[in-house]
Parts: sequence; structure tokens; C-alpha cells
Amino acid sequence: MSAHKARRVLDQIRGRSYQETLMILELMPYRACYPIFKVIYSAAANAKHNMGLNEEYLVIIKATVDEGTTVKKLKPRARGRSYTIKRPTCHITIVLKDISLYEESVVENSIGMGQKINPLGFRLGTIQGHHSLWFAQPKNYSKGLQEDQKIRECIKNYVQKNMRISSGVEGIARIEIQKRIDLIQIIIHMGFPKLLVEGKPRRIEELQMNVQKELNYVNRKLNITITRITKPYGHPNILAEFIAGQLRNRVSFRKAIKKAIELTEQADTKGIQVQIAGRIDGKEIARVEWIREGRVPLQTIRAKIDYCSYRVRTIYGVLGIKIWIFVDEE
Repeated sequence: MSAHKARRVLDQIRGRSYQETLMILELMPYRACYPIFKVIYSAAANAKHNMGLNEEYLVIIKATVDEGTTVKKLKPRARGRSYTIKRPTCHITIVLKDISLYEESVVENSIGMGQKINPLGFRLGTIQGHHSLWFAQPKNYSKGLQEDQKIRECIKNYVQKNMRISSGVEGIARIEIQKRIDLIQIIIHMGFPKLLVEGKPRRIEELQMNVQKELNYVNRKLNITITRITKPYGHPNILAEFIAGQLRNRVSFRKAIKKAIELTEQADTKGIQVQIAGRIDGKEIARVEWIREGRVPLQTIRAKIDYCSYRVRTIYGVLGIKIWIFVDEE
């Protein structure tokens, strides 16, 4: 058996549990599955008999194959002739590990890990701060996280219903939440606050009542303030909403991206990258298109980069929008 035939099977079982591996080897149509099945079964039997390990907790952490010697044979033919047959051999190495004996077990997998990282989380603690500031016990952490998500969704839904704008841009750059024992402070950073407040000055109080009613706040006071952003089109969330509105109106994606880049240049940014993925312009095959203008140093931590991902529903399906904006370098 050649090494590349065995390697084709080993790549499918590396990092998997013992029981799952046996099932995969029984169902795969390759001839190399049977000798590999015998090697793994023998290794598990030795682990159970000699070391007393449980087969349910065994995981294949290492599965390698090396080329061996080539066996040469002669095939006799008529009239005293013959021809050589070369049969390659290989050496298979299987290592099993009992994950119940280790609190932190490292399992190797054949699938490579991606190299992408969220630019905001990558710079957290250096030049990027948190959008939610509060403290909770570990058992109550998930509740606080869900509470923050409900607050943000409630505010965005209210703004979307009451906003006086035809393009559909809500203008919310970010929502900061600060929680204390008896007070929840919510700061809404908006690019166009007049569109929400004009015509109804008590609209902030109405928004505050809606959030309190949605989350059933009784013993905690809620305070909502709106802060205006001087250069709204320098923030990726507002730009993503602008591009989404253009795509809903069936504007060409290149035209929408170039218009967004022109708006960003007015905000004195150093670079921008816009990426759209999905069934762009209603094509049958989904694809990814992106345009970059200026510098966008994603691996430089001291570079202040704003990032957002946005989903837009069109008549052709869901499109994904990602925007990176290089603001400044510290």
C-alpha cells in the first residue's frame, strides 16, 4: 500500500474519537481503510488491556504515515520473459490519548485554523475600549450579556420605526452601556440625532419607557442620553447602513461602494476597505467582491481601525457587508 493512499484516509480520522473513527473507516470506500482499522483496533485493545483505559475517552491525537521500502517482484510471461512489479510499502503510526486523564487536552485536527481576527477584539485593552462596562458574578454573566443585547435591539427597533429618513440609515454608530447597582446609563452615539428628536421633543423619554417596559426594570433607574458624532460617515456602521439601503434599491454594488468611499473621504480617514459577499446583483453563484482605498494596516496594533459586519436582506437573498476604516495611528 502506498503512502499517499494511506494518508488520504488518515487525514479524515486525525483528531476524532475512537468510536467515530471506527464508524468512518467502516463506511469509507478505500482499500486502505481495512489495514488502518486493524491498527487502530489493536492500539485501543492494548490501551484497554495493558493500561486499563476506557475506549469511550480515547482520541486519535497523532496519525502519520511514512514511505517504506519498495518490494520488487518478477511476473513470469511466455517464452521465458518476465517484467518487474514494484509494490510500495508504508509505516503507519497511530497515537491514542485518554482525554479523561487531562483537564486540558490538546487534540490535533487535520483542518487548518483560520488566520482572521476581529480588529476591535485584537486591539482591546490597548487603543480600543469596551462598549459595555459592568461587573457580574460568573453565574450571572450570561444574563447580563443577553440583557445588553435586548437593550441594543430595543433601541434599534424604536429608532427604525420613528426615524424620519427615506434612505433607511438609522445613524447609530454604537451604543455604550454602563451598569451600576441602582442605575443603568445608556449612551447612544448617533450621526443624525435631529432626525429622531425633531417634531417630538419627548421622544427620548418615550424611548426610555419602552426599554424599561421591555426589560421589566423596577428597582433600577434607566438614563438614556444621545451624543452626536461630528463626522457620521467616518463610522463603519453608518456606512454599512447606507450601502445596505442602496442595495435594497437595486443600485449596482460598485456604484454604492464608490459613493460610500467618497463620503468617507470627507471624514478625513486614512483608508477604507469594503467587502460584499453573497448573490451580488442577483447572480446565481455567490461571490465576494471588495474595494480598498488608502491604507488599512490590520496587523498594526497601534493603528486605530473601526470595523463592522452588517447583514442586508434583498429580494435575491442575504448579503454580508464588512467595512474596515483606518482612522488614525497612535
